[in-house]
Amino acid sequence: MNETIQKNLGYKKYVIDSKLQYFKPHASKIEKTFAEEISSSLNRDSKFIAPKFFYDKKGSDLFEKICTLPEYYPTRTEIDILKNLHAELPSFIDKSFRLVELGSGASVKTRLILDIFTQMQQTTEYFPIDISEILTESSELLLQDYDNLRITGIIDTYEGGLEFLKNYDEKKNLILFLGSSFGNFSPSDGKVFLEKINSTMKSGDLFLIGLDLVKDSQILESAYNDTQGVTAEFNLNVLSRINDELDADFNLNNFSHYSIYNKDNQRIEMYLKSLVKQSVIISKSNLSLNLEKNELIHTEHSHKYTLEQIRTLLESTGFKLNHVWLDDNTHFSLTLVSKN
Repeated sequence: MNETIQKNLGYKKYVIDSKLQYFKPHASKIEKTFAEEISSSLNRDSKFIAPKFFYDKKGSDLFEKICTLPEYYPTRTEIDILKNLHAELPSFIDKSFRLVELGSGASVKTRLILDIFTQMQQTTEYFPIDISEILTESSELLLQDYDNLRITGIIDTYEGGLEFLKNYDEKKNLILFLGSSFGNFSPSDGKVFLEKINSTMKSGDLFLIGLDLVKDSQILESAYNDTQGVTAEFNLNVLSRINDELDADFNLNNFSHYSIYNKDNQRIEMYLKSLVKQSVIISKSNLSLNLEKNELIHTEHSHKYTLEQIRTLLESTGFKLNHVWLDDNTHFSLTLVSKN
C-alpha cells in the first residue's frame, strides 16, 4: 500500500514479524469517535448505544461464550453449513483469491474457510477487519496452525476497514461477513452498508454473508435471554466500557438486560433498562445523563429475514446471487454473491 494513502487514511502500521502485520487508526481518532457517538446517541429522547461498542476485549470474550450456549443456535448452525462448503466453494474461487473477513472475532468459523484456501494455495493471505484488539491475539493463534498463512489485520470499524481495503491493491478478495451481525443494522443502514461493500469490490471479487432466518419466536427469544445470564452480562458490559474509557459513573446494579422479539418488524430488540430514577456523568463526552425508572436504552436490533427478502435486498444493492447454503432446519443461510 502507498505510504501516503496509509497516512491520509489515518493509520499506523505495526509489523510483528514476516507473517503478521496490522494497521490501526491513531488512538486519538478512535477515542474521539467513541466519545462523540456516545454523546450524540444518549443525548436524545430515544436513547441508544451502537452495538459495535459491545466489542472491547471483555465484550468480545463474552460474545465468544454466548456462541457456545445451548440456546444460541446461530453459531453452531452456521458452523454446520460451513463444514459442508469444502465440496462446493472451491468451484467459485481460485488460487489468486485473498480472504477478507469483517468482524473476525476469535476466528473459530474462519478456520473452516482457511482450510479450503490453504489446501488450494501455496501462500494464503488473510485480512481480518475487527474493531476489537482480540484480532491480534486470534491472528497469532491462527499462525501457529497454518504454516502458509500471511495476515494483515485492520483494527477499525467495518466501514474504515473497507475503505482501507479499497485502496490497498488489485488482488481478488473473498469477503466474509459471517454470524448474524448484518441483522444489527436498521433496514436503511443495512442497505447503505451493502452498497458500501459493493462499491469496495472489484469485478471478480466475491462476498459471503451469513443471515439469520425468520423462525419460531420462542427459539429467537431464548437465544437472547439465556438461562446462565451471559447475554445480560454482555449487554451490561458496554456500560463498564463507557465507565473505563470515557470516565463515566454508571452503576451497573441500577440496570437490567431486557430483550424481546418484535414479530411485525422481524427483529429481536435488546435494551438496558434503568431500574431506578438516576443521573450519570460521562466526563469525556461532556454529558450529564438523566434516566427515569424503567427507561430503556436501546443497544441492539437483530433482524431476521425470509429467503425472498434476502434475494431482493442483495439484488437491490448491486449484487448477483451465486449460491445459497442452508441448514437442515432452515434456521440460517449463507449467501455467496458477486458484483453485478
